[in-house]
Amino acid sequence: MNFHYPNGKRYVPKTNTAAPKIRKEKNFAYSNRGMTLEEDLNETNLYYLEQNIAVIHKKPTPVQIVNVDYPKRSAAVIKEAYFKQASTTDYNGVYKGKYIDFEAKETKFTSSFPLKNFHTHQIRHMRDVLSHQGVCFVILRFTSLEEVFLLEASYLLSFWDRMEEGGRKSITKEEVEKYGHQIPLGFQPRIDYIKVIDYLYNLS
Repeated sequence: MNFHYPNGKRYVPKTNTAAPKIRKEKNFAYSNRGMTLEEDLNETNLYYLEQNIAVIHKKPTPVQIVNVDYPKRSAAVIKEAYFKQASTTDYNGVYKGKYIDFEAKETKFTSSFPLKNFHTHQIRHMRDVLSHQGVCFVILRFTSLEEVFLLEASYLLSFWDRMEEGGRKSITKEEVEKYGHQIPLGFQPRIDYIKVIDYLYNLS
């Protein structure tokens, strides 16, 4: 099945070709190695929901189906579809009366996080959320280092503006460590970003 962005460009999903790892012992702190950031966050949000901590979901992306095949009367196969509109951020929801909105990104680089991972419409959306006093941030994962950080959107916007003014096109690892908050990898929840929100907004 083929998906296309609003501008007509074909969507190519990321694939994980890494060989499966065999472990003799279960280590809770490292049991999520090999999982994508999205999978980890989806499990985290499910834990929050089941424990009645927060209601946060991944935003669905609406698509327009343009080509459908009917190999059987009882089954239909979508052959081609387009994303109806550019997405904003990955996740949103509510926690202790506050609107939560965030984007999640990964990089294989170890010394910096490329700003090209973000899009102009996402940056614009984050500005809008902040202007209405929403809680907005990004979760950044350095995959080869197995390190995850929460970086408030206000800092991301300042780095974006720096790039727009001719500055560097990435956030250095040192800047992420200085302005962000590292989230230890756990078991349940896997990426406990709510603890950082509690700290930042004095909600605990």
